Amino acid sequence: MQTDNRVDPPETAGELETLTGFLDYFRDTVVMKASGLTDAQGAKQLLPSITTVSGLVRHLADVERFWFQGRIDGQSDVRTRWSDEDPDGEFRVSDEDSLAGIIADYESACAGSRAVLLNYALEDRCRGGEGRQTVRWVLVHMIEETGRHCGHLDILRELLDGSTGD
Repeated sequence: MQTDNRVDPPETAGELETLTGFLDYFRDTVVMKASGLTDAQGAKQLLPSITTVSGLVRHLADVERFWFQGRIDGQSDVRTRWSDEDPDGEFRVSDEDSLAGIIADYESACAGSRAVLLNYALEDRCRGGEGRQTVRWVLVHMIEETGRHCGHLDILRELLDGSTGD
């Protein structure tokens, strides 16, 4: 597993800095948990489902784009690997998929999310999704989503090579 370069969320900060601090901590945890594995390890199915390290990272890249570009910013051409025909499409990994490329795509998606967020306040309504959510709601949801999948990655990593830690 790569060296822990994560920055702890701020203990005394405003709401936006606190929320983005926790989300960035979890984003860095995703990269830390996935790094250092081979492509084969990243794609290895250890559970009676298609859940893999590579699939989880691709899923998180897709949800970053969906929620920040599609929902907050209202962009209509956001690419996701899931569809009505294949709701688990982002979890499907082939021999041509490299874990390093998947991680790089996730980091790119996170950078795009940070760029979108610069244009909005927490109380702003999302431009997509008929404005049902606020930016605050999306940030809290993404903390929950990313944190939950960090737990999955933690378990998969321990099963793959015995690495443990938060």
